[in-house]
Amino acid sequence: MTRSVWLRGGFIGLTMALLSPLTAQAQMAHQHGSDAACDGTELRCATKVTPFVAADGKLWLAWMAGGRVSVASSSDFGRTYADPVAVTEQPLNLDWGPDARPKVVVDGKGTVAVAFSIFRDQAFNGQVLYTRSEDGGKSFAAVRPITASNESQRFEALALDQDGTVFVAWLDKRNRAPAKAAGRAYEGAGLFFATSRDGGDTYAEATLAQDNTCECCRLGLAFAGPGRPVVMFRNIFEGSVRDHAVVTFTDLATPGEVYRVSTDDWQIKACPHQGPSLTVAPGGTYHAAWFTSGKVRKGLFYAHSRDGGRTFSEPMAIGQADRNPTRPYVLATPDATTLAWKEFDGERTTVLVMQSRDDGQTWSKPRAVASTDNASDHPLLVARGGQVFLSWMTKADGYRLQAIGDES
Repeated sequence: MTRSVWLRGGFIGLTMALLSPLTAQAQMAHQHGSDAACDGTELRCATKVTPFVAADGKLWLAWMAGGRVSVASSSDFGRTYADPVAVTEQPLNLDWGPDARPKVVVDGKGTVAVAFSIFRDQAFNGQVLYTRSEDGGKSFAAVRPITASNESQRFEALALDQDGTVFVAWLDKRNRAPAKAAGRAYEGAGLFFATSRDGGDTYAEATLAQDNTCECCRLGLAFAGPGRPVVMFRNIFEGSVRDHAVVTFTDLATPGEVYRVSTDDWQIKACPHQGPSLTVAPGGTYHAAWFTSGKVRKGLFYAHSRDGGRTFSEPMAIGQADRNPTRPYVLATPDATTLAWKEFDGERTTVLVMQSRDDGQTWSKPRAVASTDNASDHPLLVARGGQVFLSWMTKADGYRLQAIGDES
């Protein structure tokens, strides 16, 4: 049984039938023309949509449209939504980069924390801003910068620890000016982090976890246990090689050793704009997915680590290489690990998924679950009560929340 929810121009379509996801999607697209070509702030005008499932099962969405970041919640998991609330009073020059999107987390008290980035100039120097709501998303405090530094910050990642502490990591260029003044070359950016113990009202001083990282890719963020965040990022290794690495924190203030995920040997002095995805299974296995165009391997790959990120399995290729597989997302639940990604055949973009029931050892065959013939956001995954859902925004059909059924 497949459940699909499409939100378009205020219309909510709910399909529960013995139809394949692609057939159901085709029916919905045929019945309703596109409303996505709009300049408003409503969900149907969004270009990036980020979901979050709170501990009480409520679904939250944060999206960017019309120069603003908006938030809305759903108590019936996508059938209906509360009135959306813009978290900024005025339109902003939101970071529109391929890997940029607003982030939202909600703690057990119903406090809503939001973070996003803006462009401050035409040189793509950014600034990470944050805000929070204490009344269940009905109103938000004035936005503030995540750090006092005036140097560029982008690609923030936001996560919630078990005790309600908000952990945020981002890419920051504050170390380039001192290096230049000292006559030293400086590549990339620094991986910085901060924590908030008051629901996102205030954040501790920014701290450097790793310098000279790639400056233009999203971060993968998960928890290896209470107080132990794990960040996966594209690092700059010797020779301007931009391969992925992980760092596991010993506590919220102390980053551990940096370990390489895979030796792909992507030597490039440019911005790939393709960041990784990371999830940690209940048993502690790290599951990682990423894109590379290195000398050793090209395309999408998956690997897992059973020793806390020190070593990873031999990378497994994902998708069909002749269909430009891209934008992987991996999510581990107690019953399965699910991988989603996009492919393009020259006419349509299709989201495919595959699942592992043995902690990443073996995988089901890839299967198509959704497609579009127009622009689309990255495919994301969320889970509620053991059920995994695809979260996907397309220009032609709006926002989709679709249950990912058993591969059989």
